[in-house]
Amino acid sequence: MSKENAQAWNAPKSTPDISPEALEAWQNATARLREVANRDGLTRTEVARRSGVPLGTISAWYDGTYNGNYENTTARVVRWLDAADEQRSAAANAPQAPEWVDTRTAKELWDTLVYAQMMPEIAVVTLGAGMGKTTTARRYVSIRPNAFLVTMRPTTAGKHSMLQEIAMALDVIERNPARLDRAIGQRLQRNGRHTLLVVDEAQNLKDDAADQLRYFHDEYGCGIALLGNDEVASRFGRKDPRKGQAQFHRRVGKRIERLTPLPDDVEALIDAWEVSDPEARKLLRAVGRKPGALGQVDKTMRLATMFAMGAGEELSVSHIRSAWVDRSGEAI
Repeated sequence: MSKENAQAWNAPKSTPDISPEALEAWQNATARLREVANRDGLTRTEVARRSGVPLGTISAWYDGTYNGNYENTTARVVRWLDAADEQRSAAANAPQAPEWVDTRTAKELWDTLVYAQMMPEIAVVTLGAGMGKTTTARRYVSIRPNAFLVTMRPTTAGKHSMLQEIAMALDVIERNPARLDRAIGQRLQRNGRHTLLVVDEAQNLKDDAADQLRYFHDEYGCGIALLGNDEVASRFGRKDPRKGQAQFHRRVGKRIERLTPLPDDVEALIDAWEVSDPEARKLLRAVGRKPGALGQVDKTMRLATMFAMGAGEELSVSHIRSAWVDRSGEAI
């Protein structure tokens, strides 16, 4: 906890001259507030923002020097504290999804990222929605040194906007746009290290942006991994490159193209959720074949677990079926 936080929540400075009932409510509320704020490291400014009570009001109310209506302010603070307790309880009881599932596809993607980083090479990875490419990439860069992840979107499709996004991901500060690509390149430069830039949602890149990535690979010796949907494969990964992509295409060292999950992938996720009932597993296999694949299984299991908890029951196939219908509107 910071020094500011520690000083902000000492005992109130004064005892307000209010009715016994209002005083008791105020004392209970200030004690609760002090406990919550000290536990969570909240400043008075943050409490004011979260509770919706103006900073000046909540400070004077807490210190016992408030000239306004104590009952009304106490009620507002108590409502916020009750809501905060409810949210904390819900978070504690929420179903915990498996943090990581080592599926066959995830292993293949991981090995591809290692290859691209160590060689270095350009890799092109096309996986269907919900098959774990983003989760795997995030885990990879969180563990491996000198690996960086940037996610593209339509507004970062062009070369300059892509460079700005990469600069943020690499903590590169360069105010001169003409020097930005050089500053990024120097951050990515091999220099005895093994560096990798993972570009997720790469289907959003325009050709000039993709060519800039090729330049980084050629000039600075870094690995590049492009992750995305089927358009990534059609532009960069398949045998007959699109016009204007030949330079990039011939530099690709490894490709993965898989639009539907392997049966083993679905089984691994079901195992990770510790589902043993044969009927439930059969149902989840069917969910895993829907668009969204493993993501559909995961979200369905989260909701099914909440249904079971709310009913005070053990998770069953009926909860899973209800969760799928609730999410998709489709019987299965």
